[in-house]
Amino acid sequence: MPIIINIDVMLARRKMQSQELAEKIGITQANLSILKNGKAKAIKVSTLEAICKALDCQPGDILEFKL
Repeated sequence: MPIIINIDVMLARRKMQSQELAEKIGITQANLSILKNGKAKAIKVSTLEAICKALDCQPGDILEFKL
């Protein structure tokens, strides 16, 4: 998949665990895991916004395009 999800990288940089992020953004750990593993077919802009706010980052820090 050419879109890479870097949530794990940002979690490590912020010294935050997945469970804490899931609670902050209001989604289940299962749904966060789907996003982190690149298995999601889509991501809501509001969810991306909440992730960026919680991790103090930009969408480009989370999403990466590779050929």
